[in-house]
Amino acid sequence: MISKTVTLQEITAENVRQVCDLSVNTKQKNYVAENAIAIAEACYSKNDWMRAVYANDTPVGLMVVKAQPEKAEYLLWRFMIDAQYQQSNYGRRAIELCIDYVRTRPNTVEFLTSVVPGDHCPQGFYESLGFCLTGQWHKGEAMMKIML
Repeated sequence: MISKTVTLQEITAENVRQVCDLSVNTKQKNYVAENAIAIAEACYSKNDWMRAVYANDTPVGLMVVKAQPEKAEYLLWRFMIDAQYQQSNYGRRAIELCIDYVRTRPNTVEFLTSVVPGDHCPQGFYESLGFCLTGQWHKGEAMMKIML
């Protein structure tokens, strides 16, 4: 298998339809919003950092980080890898790149995310990257963090 380079690229008029067409598998649909909704919501927030996840020249996923720079808080708010590209380490590499980005933000000491509990919840995936449960909940989602 040929190794592919994972990058985080801006969403533009040229790639937005491709990114919107990406989707998780049926078992995961209750855990993540559709990409079109995530992109639309992020477009109305001046502090959101939104990127398409690419493997070489192919869009394979989406991530949105909610940023509150005045509090030095950063939350991985939306993250998905298309069903056909899962189990290829693209998600792991994308999160590592995202963590690298968050580390460059002023005064940031932790990076947050949340998971909806259930059989196909990504909690184990996030734990394998160093995130841990905080014991806090927000709107039915378990909060997780990684210290930077």
